Amino acid sequence: MKFSVFTASTPEWTPREAASRLAAQGWHGIEWRVTDQAESAEAGFWAGNRASWPMTGLEDSLPEIARITSEAGLEYSGLGGYARCDDHDGVERVLAATAALGARQARVNVLPLGNSTMGGQEPSGLGYPELFAATRAHFEWVAGRAADHGVKALVELHHGTVTASASAARRLLEGLDPRHVGVIHDLGNLLIEGWESPLPALQLLGPYLAHVHVKNARWVRTGERDEAGAALWANEWAPLTEGQGNVLEYFKALADVGYDQWVTVEDFSTDVPLAERTAGNLAFLRRAAELAGLTVDGALPADALAKG
Repeated sequence: MKFSVFTASTPEWTPREAASRLAAQGWHGIEWRVTDQAESAEAGFWAGNRASWPMTGLEDSLPEIARITSEAGLEYSGLGGYARCDDHDGVERVLAATAALGARQARVNVLPLGNSTMGGQEPSGLGYPELFAATRAHFEWVAGRAADHGVKALVELHHGTVTASASAARRLLEGLDPRHVGVIHDLGNLLIEGWESPLPALQLLGPYLAHVHVKNARWVRTGERDEAGAALWANEWAPLTEGQGNVLEYFKALADVGYDQWVTVEDFSTDVPLAERTAGNLAFLRRAAELAGLTVDGALPADALAKG
């Protein structure tokens, strides 16, 4: 098993800073965020993220992406693309970039639910069956293009989309070639929507389990009530050791299904500073993996926390 960081969660660092700092801490790889984002005076996860590569001009950035990654001695756990499956031109470009970099796999976003406001967009109002059928049709095309590029297109389990659960993702991809399409199982997202007990969910995905994202979340009372008088709750991101998801039990489930590939961290909590957060996350993940009986490539540098 190898550990990497998705740079959506390292907004304060430039690409070169992210690569060099993560390598010094002992991470095996990096998952670059690739998207055009809103400008912001302050570095944020979704706007003003300094560790992102813009989709505009992506092809011209490939040599620099390759150089920064290589010089840091990091591998790619994949590309964190944001192209949606119905944006065929964008998907084609992300898959081509993945192949050119040797990154092997890239996320391709599915369609959002009809009542979703993800990305600040207006809800489409379309029903789930229609959206699911359209997503399946697009992914039949995506699978073919991924095969032609010799890479794998990944569906992430994500709240607010047609694939919030492992069951939905398996149904979406059923019959497509698992060598070229697969699923990102995401512990944190599933705490918000789509939760299924990890072991049977991972077993259900079978050959389509291609990648794992780890973050954590928790539900908190808002202090407000709805019109009927019931308490209202909201979800928020939490440190890996403080959320409702049990990472150790999750790793035990991964061990049970024989998963030994990449685990990518995208920690959107802000309880501790970024460098301390990434270094602490790596140390915690290695402890959890060892206790779960998983084999992790390489040894953690003795001064990893200090280098953070």
